[in-house]
Amino acid sequence: MLIGHVAVALGAKKAAPKASLGTLLLAAQWPDLLWPLFLMLGWERVRIVPDITAVSPLDFTRYPLTHSLFADFGWALLLGGLYLVFKKDRRGALLIWVCVMSHWVLDFLSHRPDLPLYPGSELVGMGLWNSVAGTLLIEGGLFVAGVMIYSRATRARDKIGEYSLKTFVGLLVLIYLASLMGPPPPSVAAIEWAGVSGWFFVAWAYWIDQHRTTTKPATPIVD
Repeated sequence: MLIGHVAVALGAKKAAPKASLGTLLLAAQWPDLLWPLFLMLGWERVRIVPDITAVSPLDFTRYPLTHSLFADFGWALLLGGLYLVFKKDRRGALLIWVCVMSHWVLDFLSHRPDLPLYPGSELVGMGLWNSVAGTLLIEGGLFVAGVMIYSRATRARDKIGEYSLKTFVGLLVLIYLASLMGPPPPSVAAIEWAGVSGWFFVAWAYWIDQHRTTTKPATPIVD
């Protein structure tokens, strides 16, 4: 659910205005940013099985370190805690925790039963990816909402802030549609390198946010 995870980061900016979009995207995509690296190391495994779902040809045979609920809870605490220590921003730390945890929730919605609750547990998943129409409706709707929230919560400082965001959104849409309509990946190595490219989008998000400013402060959190 690439654009769904990006949508969470975009939408979270309104609630955590001090946090960079890059940091929020890092959190929302964290399991998928680690996953290709763990594939390369042989710690996790995936197979290409055309038509295993209507949307994705990937059979996630083992990925408890990046995609189990237990692991993601730990990663969320780690990233949120580090942000709190270095930035002293409680709201931002909370939203980073939420972004990391949202990854498992959205994957649970979209994946067939292949997500572990903890290493060695039963596998779960609601299987949205078995329906192309349902996937487009849910993921597309989330992405449109996220883009709208971010666009209204921030404004461009300059032309870079305006056009870098438009290009970012347009490229993600093209990649998403190509993955839906295109052939399966030719190899696991291709999946690994495509996954590594996710770090490029995180860097891009930092660049976008540097050229935009928030339009108004968020509602204070009541202690």
